Amino acid sequence: MEYVTLGKTGLKVSRVGLGGIPIQRIDAQAAKKLLDAVEAAGINYIDSARGYSVSEELIGGAIEGRRDRFVLATKTMSRDREAMARDIETSLKNFRTDYIDLYQVHNPSLKQLEQICAPGGALEALLEAREAGKIGHIGLTAHAPEVFERALELDWVETVMFPYNIVETQAAELMERARERNVGFINMKPLAGGAIEDAKLAIRFAAANPNVDVVLPGMYAPEEVEENVAAAADSSPLTVEELERVEAMRRELGTSFCRRCGYCAPCTVGIDIPNQFVFHGYLSRYGLADWARGRYGALSAHASDCVECGACEERCPYQLPIRKMLKTVAADFGM
Repeated sequence: MEYVTLGKTGLKVSRVGLGGIPIQRIDAQAAKKLLDAVEAAGINYIDSARGYSVSEELIGGAIEGRRDRFVLATKTMSRDREAMARDIETSLKNFRTDYIDLYQVHNPSLKQLEQICAPGGALEALLEAREAGKIGHIGLTAHAPEVFERALELDWVETVMFPYNIVETQAAELMERARERNVGFINMKPLAGGAIEDAKLAIRFAAANPNVDVVLPGMYAPEEVEENVAAAADSSPLTVEELERVEAMRRELGTSFCRRCGYCAPCTVGIDIPNQFVFHGYLSRYGLADWARGRYGALSAHASDCVECGACEERCPYQLPIRKMLKTVAADFGM
């Protein structure tokens, strides 16, 4: 495992980290086995969030007794001082620790970033917690390039987490600027939220960029840990065949695809929007039509139920034409 310094934090972190979203699928015993595999592979960077239901708690239980072997990061969407202070205390309790290495402001808009920095904003609680030794460093996560760019102008931002993958390279220039400013870059969604099926190629692509400090795939099984670590360790240049596959993926996926971030929720009529697109992908791209139709049919609400209120599009950080995309799903599934 290769280790790097995470920007101005000074933290020594593994090039591959554990993304804590998928751990919600498993129980405490499986989480313990996952963290055993993570530690054995040399991964020391673990990321979670207040919004990932039981993720913090499962990780906390799995690392109890070996907390000092990991760099622990989490994040919250709280924007004011009181809510941020409460979330920090909750995270400490969930992780069963008295300090968290990196606490991040989770996906703010530019307007929310102003609120965070204003008197009574979340930044006050973060700075107080850092002074008290409850957190070590402060970072920010984003999905919008304009927020990434603004974050680089804020002295308190020590790290930025942003999507970077085969089909999302819009932040390449900002990543270079982050390197110049000694702001650590954490690579979320290296598999584009699951849209990229070839995990090995996706991880190799991300790890090949020297401006990426940590590649952060979500993992919930020990075999995923082994595969992702092996992919990142392969530092050989991408082959002609691999580059051709990269270009094929870009042509197929383009930019209008769902990353499954979930920020579109809740739907006015209860449609699970990300899963509509997941099953449509299996129907249209992967030759699993029968399976896709069965899973889609079992959903409680379908794309055809959309009332076109547009609330989801207002929340989508990628400005996807969700209503139009749902019409395509409804037409192809016939419901």
